[in-house]
Formats: sequence, C-alpha cells, structure tokens
Amino acid sequence: MTPDGGSGLTVSHVSYAYGSKEALKDVSFSVARRRFCALLGPNGAGKSTLFALLTRLFVSPDGRIEVAGIDLARTPRAALARIGIVFQQPTLDLELTVRRNLTYFAALHGLSGRAAAQRIEAALDRLDMRERADERARELNGGHRRRTEIARCLVHNPEVILLDEPTVGLDAASRRAITDYVHRLCAEDGLTVLWATHLVDEVKPEDQLLVLHRGRILAEGLAAEVAGDRPLADAFLSMTAAEAS
Repeated sequence: MTPDGGSGLTVSHVSYAYGSKEALKDVSFSVARRRFCALLGPNGAGKSTLFALLTRLFVSPDGRIEVAGIDLARTPRAALARIGIVFQQPTLDLELTVRRNLTYFAALHGLSGRAAAQRIEAALDRLDMRERADERARELNGGHRRRTEIARCLVHNPEVILLDEPTVGLDAASRRAITDYVHRLCAEDGLTVLWATHLVDEVKPEDQLLVLHRGRILAEGLAAEVAGDRPLADAFLSMTAAEAS
C-alpha cells in the first residue's frame, strides 16, 4: 500500500504533436498519493494521447513524467511496474476464463505459483469477481468484463492506476457500479487513480478534477470548487464553449 503524502503522479510541461497538429500543449499537473483524479474532457481533448505518454506508447520530446517519484524517461521499467492500466478498448482474451486472463497477465510480470495465485484471488475479491472466476470472458456482460480488466491491472500491486474511458459502452447502472468500485479502491487500498472520462456524472464533488480541452488544462482543483455555484455539467460546458469560440 502506498503511504500518505507526496505525489503519486506528476506531469510537468509535457507536449505532443502528430505532425503539425498539436495534441497536448504544455500540460502540467500532479495527483497526490491516495487521490482519485478525474480527467474530464470532450472526445478529442487529448486524454488518450496523455495516457499513451504515461504508458510509454508515445514519448514526449519535452517535459517530465514521474510515477510514484520515479522518472519515467530515465527508468521506464521501474516506473511502469508501478502502473496498472485499463485502456478504452477491451483487451481481454475472450476465450480464456477470468482467472486465466489474470494468470496470463501475472506471468507477464514475472509472477507465478503461490505468489501469483494469492494476488489473483485478492484482485478477484476486490472486484467481487470470485464467483465468476471460471467463466470465459466471452460469457460476461460488459460491466463484468470491465471489472475483470480492473482486477487484472491490480495483480502486480501497482501504486497508480490509469483508466481511459473505462465505462464506454456500458449502461448507466454498470457505469455507476464501476465508478463506485474504483473510488472505493482508492479510498481503501491507497491507490492513486487517474480516471479519464467525458461524462460529468462520473465525477464526485470531492474528486480532484482536471478539465482538458484541445490539449490544454483549462481548470484544476476539487470538482466542487471548479464547479462553483453551478452544476459541474454547466461549468464544464461553459469552459469548453468559451475555449472553442
């Protein structure tokens, strides 16, 4: 479990462009350890590009990223070992059972035998998936597949978890359940969470909030403070509309 205090994730002056098109422009923010941070932005805001940089799928030509105090550029293996990731597109092997999906992932992290089995069972318990552990992923509904992916990203005991639009395609009840599960993981297990979404109802008033639009951070702070005396949806629409005009 990650101790209190300090930064779980720090991004300093990071930019990225696809040719002449700027996707991120001098982005800086910090997420404290044990905090849930919502990265809120419309489609095309740059959220997925940022996640690609955080996981070294892309490399920024400038700026600095630290994961649990470790420089991602200087010691990428050590930094990435502290990250759990759930991508926007599902990545489960649908022909494997829930447990086999987790076992395969554990092996990729060098875990096997008793140690792997203990971590897998703990992850299944955290996401209330033990009863479905021997079902093939193909047989699960969308919500349970997402829970499986979140359980899988916890197997190697990361300190920071990144979730890129994890509720896309789910119904309202499943979205609420997944959002609540991850908030609980943050509170009870001491995880640092960066949750990317374009849906304001997935953000709680006490969450740290980053509003990203057209590659820039427009607002940062507690969600209740960013919203002010308006509903968050109204504040979000006002900020992004003003930036677009």
